[in-house]
Amino acid sequence: MFDKILVANRGEIAVRVIRACRDMGVRTVAVYSPADAEALHVRLADEAYCIGGSRLAESYLNEDAVLTTAVKSGAKAIHPGYGFFSENAGFVRECEKCGLAFVGPSAEVIDRMGDKDAARRTAKAAGVPVVPGCDLLKSPEEAEREARRIGCPVLIKARSGGGGRGIRKVERAEDAGRAFSEARAEAEAAFGDGECYMEKFVSPAHHVEVQIMADKFGNVFSLGERECSVQRRNQKLVEESPAPCLEGRPDVRERMHRAARDLARAVSYEGAGTVEFLYSDDGNFYFMEMNTRLQVEHPVTEFVTDVDLVKWQLRVAAGQALPFEREDLPVAGHAMECRINAETPDYLPSCGTVTMLHVPGGPKVRFDSALFPGAVVPPYYDSMLAKVIVCASTRDGAIRKMRSALGELVIEGVEENSELQLRILANEEFLSGNYHTNLMEGINAAQ
Repeated sequence: MFDKILVANRGEIAVRVIRACRDMGVRTVAVYSPADAEALHVRLADEAYCIGGSRLAESYLNEDAVLTTAVKSGAKAIHPGYGFFSENAGFVRECEKCGLAFVGPSAEVIDRMGDKDAARRTAKAAGVPVVPGCDLLKSPEEAEREARRIGCPVLIKARSGGGGRGIRKVERAEDAGRAFSEARAEAEAAFGDGECYMEKFVSPAHHVEVQIMADKFGNVFSLGERECSVQRRNQKLVEESPAPCLEGRPDVRERMHRAARDLARAVSYEGAGTVEFLYSDDGNFYFMEMNTRLQVEHPVTEFVTDVDLVKWQLRVAAGQALPFEREDLPVAGHAMECRINAETPDYLPSCGTVTMLHVPGGPKVRFDSALFPGAVVPPYYDSMLAKVIVCASTRDGAIRKMRSALGELVIEGVEENSELQLRILANEEFLSGNYHTNLMEGINAAQ
């Protein structure tokens, strides 16, 4: 095992990785911006270094500063968390040049699966079903022709990046040209890559993702699945495992897990990753993309499988073989996660200083966060403040436990969305277990 690791991230995920390292006896190096000088990840790490200004490009996305700090501190590896450098193949190559291990897959795999168009072709070659669509579009005119051929509604999607950017839904073929130009411009500005492709818009649909873990010896395992259909503007709000939409469909679950493992083997994947699918109520599912990193919602999988994904990321990166006996690990109970974001009821960002914090507790209640009384929530970074994760023997029990946990949570000094989460948990469609990716449209309309 590495004796020292640099954590190239901030907030709750940096705290999560640092705690895993401390459990394993591994020393940690934190990096921070002036806005995060008093942040929890800085306090918890064995060493901490300021690497630039408060804006992302000046610090957390400052590749030279991160690599220089890693080398000078004597770190042997870099854990990227999620976001930032976690899916940056160029950064992985620079780590190799500096003699640093990257906790994640190879640069080649990140390149291949980060290009969503190439990932579609790879999945298709591996026998994984893909959404009907087309390869990269060359012009607005071609976008309109393909929309007519595929049949609206369709989605125009950037091949790079994520977070809902570079995506446009097209209801009429004559609007496809303009939507293509908008998606291309947004993707170019956000990711430096404006290339886009087109897919049939599958609706109503469920967003289901399979967690996989693979080692350097060709062993690939699936660790249950998560349903992430509660979304607003393509951003997830609630995740749960196992996926309620697959209740009573063991045949679909088995095929979906096998497809995820087959795809991971096809690209010689290493580490933790997630294969995302669209699932329709008729029993068909389609590959969407592969996230070549740890997911925000990984704690729900940890609850139902009793596997620490971060620790196994580190062990795999250090060359250890995975010890699991079954290709598909058994799951027990039902876990659920609610993301607590710093935002107003109108979904506007909120920032400030946390003046009061009460964290929910009890058996199988987990609060992943970097908050503490006096913590500053700056305006420069992602709005997520915390994740509340619970586990119970049944889904109904998990919902009751989550309601209790959210009712106990107190955060003062910044506005947050726990009231919205409680409305979701009271929604009849959500309670039924058969909800779709358009759930939030109905909840917002009912306000």
